Amino acid sequence: MGRYYSGDIEGKFMFAVQSSHAADRFGCIGFNNYLNYYFDKEQLPTIKEELESMEESFKKVEKFFKGRDSWTTDDQEKAGISPQHMSDYADYCLGKQIKECIEEYGECRFDAEM
Repeated sequence: MGRYYSGDIEGKFMFAVQSSHAADRFGCIGFNNYLNYYFDKEQLPTIKEELESMEESFKKVEKFFKGRDSWTTDDQEKAGISPQHMSDYADYCLGKQIKECIEEYGECRFDAEM
């Protein structure tokens, strides 16, 4: 069981790492029992800035995941991967989906489970 988001983009929030409110950091606040998000081209500068701020963490965790089907917190700690690195990695993946959707369609709408 997990928490999902769906609409113009779809995905699953990273278990025990990523908040349902993860998309808030890209410049739009969700509301209701489901978090309803709407982004358009006006938010692209904020999205790109936030993605850039997480890029180092994303690359570090992406490298850590190469060749792994699973990992433990010990593996993570030995590799110098902090909980913040993991959170940034998961949020970067979401932010990239939002950015690409806006670039392709001019807007991005989705609902996130709480």
